[in-house]
Amino acid sequence: MTWISLIGITLAVFALIATLAVRAGFRAEFVDTILGANAHVTVLSAGSQAPDGRIVRGWPNYAELAGAIRNIPGVVQAAPVIRGQVMVTAGDATRGAEVYGMSGADLAAIPRIGKGAEHSGDLANYDQGLALGSGLARELGLAVGDRVRLISPQGARTALGISPRVKAYTVSYIFTAGRYDIDRTRIYMPFAEAQSFFNREGLADEIDVEVVNPEAIEDYGPALYQAGGPQAMLWTWKQSSGAFLRALTVEDNVMFVILSIIVLVATLNIVSGLIMLVKNKGRDIGILRTMGLTEGAVLRVFFLCGAVTGILGTICGVVLGSLFALYIDPIFSFVNYWAGGGVWDPSIRGIYALPARLQLQDVLSACALSLGLSFGVTIFPARRAARLNPVEALRYE
Repeated sequence: MTWISLIGITLAVFALIATLAVRAGFRAEFVDTILGANAHVTVLSAGSQAPDGRIVRGWPNYAELAGAIRNIPGVVQAAPVIRGQVMVTAGDATRGAEVYGMSGADLAAIPRIGKGAEHSGDLANYDQGLALGSGLARELGLAVGDRVRLISPQGARTALGISPRVKAYTVSYIFTAGRYDIDRTRIYMPFAEAQSFFNREGLADEIDVEVVNPEAIEDYGPALYQAGGPQAMLWTWKQSSGAFLRALTVEDNVMFVILSIIVLVATLNIVSGLIMLVKNKGRDIGILRTMGLTEGAVLRVFFLCGAVTGILGTICGVVLGSLFALYIDPIFSFVNYWAGGGVWDPSIRGIYALPARLQLQDVLSACALSLGLSFGVTIFPARRAARLNPVEALRYE
């Protein structure tokens, strides 16, 4: 029974730490890809009325506005951006994509897209072509130096209406942001070329802003509203990914509760073992009590029997869980190889690999839970042993 209790607690603590590490790693990787490839906050325009009565949305004074935003304390970057939807064709392949028009300097400053990111090609040639996500390039069979055509429904204005615009570009840069949906749908185009291609001459659709502390993005709101004026609207990264982040939080809490129940079930084996031990040692307890052993001494003996099992099981579980988190890549590679591949689908989960992040607070919470339950369930059989009447224990001896 002691060995069963020890193994049960070890596996329960291992499962708890491994799950908490994977949960923390997944959240950290997801947030990092959001912050590393997207604006922390986007400054949009509510629009203004043109002389012909049309509502024009965009920033005609984008250069001055970007400069004013850069002067706000805590702002790292403010980039004017043109955005549009296009069809991308190369050979017989056709895909839909989202185009971001921005300058080469602003593109280089994006952590997971520009300098330092996993890429092929040279950003120095960005002004002579396009930057494509690696997933999109792979689906279209493109490499650096190849030609690709973009088709936009918002083309040239004629007497018969707006005709689609088709234009060929050279692929000068291919990046890997680490997010499946970004790598297979995103294209970057030089800002001036994007203005011409999407009929946005003299305007910027938005100002993409990066800040020092994205977790406190709400604190930058008043200064950004003041810089943008009455027509400014803000869209933060928390708003765009809020539903997913809330779902992760709920999942974290539910998983911790479920795994806590598993730890509780494992610690109940200690109760079974101690109750059997008390029954088997009833005669010995009676003899020791008649020799002067106190109730407190008996309680401590049996409490230590259960507590040592809980402590050893917790230590073994922490070691196994920590090793799993530290060596998750080779472990996952082995599982993927053993299963014949396809265990992790990035099109569903968004990222390319199973991450794990071992955090001290997760280990401490797992240890506190396991030790607390182990000590708590041990008290009942230990008190039963301590209150055993020596007369009853030796009546039939």
